[in-house]
Amino acid sequence: MSENPELLIRARNLELTYRVRKQLFSSIHKEVHALQDVSFDLYKGNKLGILGRNGAGKSTLFKILTGIFAPDAGELAIVPETNVQLLSLGVGFEGNLTGRENAVLNGMLIGRSRAYMLERVEAIKEFSELGDFYEMPVYTYSSGMNTRLGFSVALEAAPDVLLIDEVLGVGDAHFAEKSKQALKERFAGDSTVILVSHNHGLIESICDRAVWIESGISRAEGAVGEVIPQYLQSLES
Repeated sequence: MSENPELLIRARNLELTYRVRKQLFSSIHKEVHALQDVSFDLYKGNKLGILGRNGAGKSTLFKILTGIFAPDAGELAIVPETNVQLLSLGVGFEGNLTGRENAVLNGMLIGRSRAYMLERVEAIKEFSELGDFYEMPVYTYSSGMNTRLGFSVALEAAPDVLLIDEVLGVGDAHFAEKSKQALKERFAGDSTVILVSHNHGLIESICDRAVWIESGISRAEGAVGEVIPQYLQSLES
C-alpha cells in the first residue's frame, strides 16, 4: 500500500437493532442489538478481514456494506463512484432474463458500462461453464448454476470493493477448486477485498488488516498481526 493510501470506506459508530416477534402472531417484540458501535477504515488495495465469533454482528455489518440494511445510527461514508459488490449467489438476478442478459445487467447495476460488460460476457460464459444454459432464462437454473453465474459475474465485473462471505458455496468440487484459485489471484493483486469470517487462520493467511467484532462492537482494528492475538486471547477468557 502506498504512503498516502486512498480511503474508500469510512465507518463510524455503526448501530443496528432488529425488532423480533416474541411469538408467532404476537404484537410484542423484543429488540436485538446486532451492532452497537462498529468503526473501521478501508483503503484502496486493502485485504480486510472482518473477524468475530458466531453472532458477533459480522453478517449484519456485511448487509449494511452491501446496502441491504441501513444503519440506525452512525456514519457509513463510501467514496462517490466506488462500486461495492457482494460475491453473490445470484441475488438480484431477474428470472425471466437469460444468464447472458443478467450478466450485463448485474455489472451495470454496480456502475460498469454496458459496453464494458458486453466485452466480458463470453469470459463469464466460459468461467461459469454453463454452456447452452447461458442463453436460457435464469428461472430454469439450479441453485448451483445460479452460484456459478454470480461468482463469474463478480470476478469479471471487477468491482472496486469485493465483499466475500466465508460460507459462500460455489458448486461442485471442480468448480470450487477453480473458484478458489481465481480468488487467490484476486487477493494477490491490487484489488480491494473484504472477507467476513470467524476463521482467524484464513484471515491471517490472506488479509493484511483486520477488524475484530464482539457483541456488535469493534474491539480492535489494525494489522492482522496485532488484531488476531487480541481475538485469540478473548477466546481463552
